[in-house]
Amino acid sequence: MTRHFSTIIAALLLLLSADASARTTILHLDVADVLNNPEYASRLQGVSFYFGNQPHPAPVNTYGEYRTNKKTNAFNKTDLEACQWVMLSALLTLRSRALDLGANAVVNIRSNFKGELFVSKTQYSCGAGGILAGVALIGDVVKIN
Repeated sequence: MTRHFSTIIAALLLLLSADASARTTILHLDVADVLNNPEYASRLQGVSFYFGNQPHPAPVNTYGEYRTNKKTNAFNKTDLEACQWVMLSALLTLRSRALDLGANAVVNIRSNFKGELFVSKTQYSCGAGGILAGVALIGDVVKIN
């Protein structure tokens, strides 16, 4: 009985110590580094992205506000690499939603990582850790001329 109890205690301590050493660093990174990456840009074609209160043409139709919350494996990647990859994933989700609805733009895009709203024309928030990186975006899907 005491041997099983000792094993359970050891396992619990191991789990608690792993959780205590986990990190999440909130980074504010440049949107342009993702949008202007040639490999990524070709995958984002067909939809325009406008961040924060960035000027954009007046919408001729609006389709509502949409959210995305993406995570990616950050193991063996730099924080920057993981964040850019997961940002691409979040933008691809918004792009897919826009195209499905017949829209061609997402405006008023803002970051919302773990409920912390971050609004910028030039940057997005990314939570980077040793195992995962995440980006959460909110944007308004619209059709513009």
